[in-house]
Amino acid sequence: MKITQVETFLISAAPPQSGGWEARNWLFVKIHTDEDVYGVGEASGWPRVVQTAIEDLTRLLIGEDPMQIERLWQKMTSSIMGHGMTGVVGFGAMTGIEIALWDLKGKALGVPVWNLLGGKIRDKVRVYAHAHDADRARELVDRGYTAIKTGGIRNCVESVAGIRKEVGVDIDLMVDVHGPPWMTTRDAIALGKRLEPYDLFFYEDPVAPENIDSIARVSDALDMPIAAGERHAGIWGVKELIEREIIDVVQPDTGRAGGIRQMQKIAAMAEAHYITMAPHDGSLGPIAEMAAVHLMASIPNFLILEHLEDDVPQRYEVMSGQPEVVDSYITVPDAPGLGVDIVEDACAKYPSQGNISDPEPTYDYLYFWTRENRATWLSEKEKERSDYRPGSVY
Repeated sequence: MKITQVETFLISAAPPQSGGWEARNWLFVKIHTDEDVYGVGEASGWPRVVQTAIEDLTRLLIGEDPMQIERLWQKMTSSIMGHGMTGVVGFGAMTGIEIALWDLKGKALGVPVWNLLGGKIRDKVRVYAHAHDADRARELVDRGYTAIKTGGIRNCVESVAGIRKEVGVDIDLMVDVHGPPWMTTRDAIALGKRLEPYDLFFYEDPVAPENIDSIARVSDALDMPIAAGERHAGIWGVKELIEREIIDVVQPDTGRAGGIRQMQKIAAMAEAHYITMAPHDGSLGPIAEMAAVHLMASIPNFLILEHLEDDVPQRYEVMSGQPEVVDSYITVPDAPGLGVDIVEDACAKYPSQGNISDPEPTYDYLYFWTRENRATWLSEKEKERSDYRPGSVY
């Protein structure tokens, strides 16, 4: 069997006319062979740029045996080393290709991907959904969710207090600060101290991801689990976080961490330090999510998986084999490969319109907004602001 073509599908994953974090794109990958067996994958890490990187890498793959996944990954890595490790763009491109190769291999052998990863140790994978207010949290709990994440800086403490009061102590609650703008170390600690009474499942990305020493200081100062890693690529990106035991939860992004094997290696590194894994899925489409489901079925230190519920209608149109969430769990599929496929006609309905965020008028660079407005995000008077929006970062 030989690879004959690598195809990409770049689609908008945002509501019409939206900006900010909603200026998302999904990039699906389809690898064809001379035996009419194909595999599908997904890449993130600035998808419009990653698409170009995949086009460059394609010539290295044509004519190769798709079953030799690790060899092809090493070949791609060597080819881009002249650009440095390339971060989430290069690793995002290799991720989309590598996931598609695993799907292809599973289909060719007639087994699910989890079977190729050492087998599964669980039949279902726990997931959480997002809520920025108590009403949404109540809706999700009524639908069976047992874990909820909220986020943002503005009004964070009041939002968490309201959600905890509404859903009670038996629901796991997480907070994702998700800058920019980022908080300073001292401010992240101050906010964390205010959140400690609410028994968080974890406190995510409290400071800028590249500031490893700052993450360590926050971790040392707070009595709650710290999570990070979604903005890092490969085993090298999270190496220091794990080896120094700065974090309690590692969160590689399924679409840009380097692929299923890289995430498997990250999980093993973390396991040696008794650190759990909760993959990031917040900017990703349904194919990457299913890749994470297969992998998380096979690793012992899995904690929980992010799931975007009802975010955009295209999520439920562009992929066949949609998972069903029942009581906060997704059942691990038994179909060959990932058990999903790209619906190409549906992808064509959502052409990419751009792939960068539109900063809001109130935006100030880096940490300056949080520094200058510290009194408001630590205050109960935040709702008196004329531009107040629940759950807003700004």
